[in-house]
Amino acid sequence: MKWKAWTGVLLAAASLHAQPKKRVAVLDFDYATVRSSVAAIWGTDRDVGKGVADLLVEKLVNGGVYTVVERKAIEKVLAEQNFSNSDRADATTAAKIGRILGVDAIIIGSITQFGRDDKATTLGGGGFGGITRRYGLGGIQRREAKAVVEVTARVISTDTAEILAVGHGQGESTRSGTSLLGAGGSSGAGGAGAYDMTSKNFAATLIGEAVHKAVNQLSRELEAGAAKLPARAVQINGLIADVSGNTVVLNVGSRAGLKVGDRLQVRRKVREVRDPATGKVIRVLENAIGEVVISEVDEVSAVGTYSGATPPQVGDSVRSQ
Repeated sequence: MKWKAWTGVLLAAASLHAQPKKRVAVLDFDYATVRSSVAAIWGTDRDVGKGVADLLVEKLVNGGVYTVVERKAIEKVLAEQNFSNSDRADATTAAKIGRILGVDAIIIGSITQFGRDDKATTLGGGGFGGITRRYGLGGIQRREAKAVVEVTARVISTDTAEILAVGHGQGESTRSGTSLLGAGGSSGAGGAGAYDMTSKNFAATLIGEAVHKAVNQLSRELEAGAAKLPARAVQINGLIADVSGNTVVLNVGSRAGLKVGDRLQVRRKVREVRDPATGKVIRVLENAIGEVVISEVDEVSAVGTYSGATPPQVGDSVRSQ
């Protein structure tokens, strides 16, 4: 009986492990709320929203719970669709971007805190003074700071634009210093590599330590919420663009959710039904003529092997069965 019980546990674990990972995309985080703090730290504006998104992608990839779309694929879609930065923070627009990318969900987020937690320590004039936020009298002031960062994120359904899960991350440096870009108390160390927020140089700074802690917490919460993402039924609708024997090329690819091994029904239009009042097409009547099995896929096209009694033609439609 014990052997059977353990067999059941192992089979259940194997089944869970075999479930496909949810495919997600991470958009650059909005940092409008902390833009002035960013400029105060670096002396100029820096796109920390992009940096946090890059770091979150790295954490999610290493975590292995999700399959994450590469940044270049996202940037290509954003350029083609001409979405502004403000549009990307909108759930409806984000869902549209996600549908174009063919992902199960899209992650959008905001940086709500990014900067200093200042404290002034008074030395001399009566020994060690207390920690205060004001300059005292008769002593030497040494202003030190800890770095504090807070981020939030929402996981958006690409089908309905509803929020499927939320995450939050907060980080504070364990050290304090006179410069958030310095290692410890030195203002000169660590600044050179601070702009690449995935670099070791940035991680060694006070602000870098806080960012990593915040993103680590956020990634853990997002991974814990992966089970809330429903299985997304991908519906493929495309056309045959080229025919060579029983090899066909389709005008849809991975962006539409197509993958190697998928089977699609091939259909041919019989006639159109028009509204007698307006002349508009209200229904297209089609017959199923065969099937295509996908063997190669890129972003915008796919190659497959056709089987059926009627030879395929350019313009025949393909769709999920």
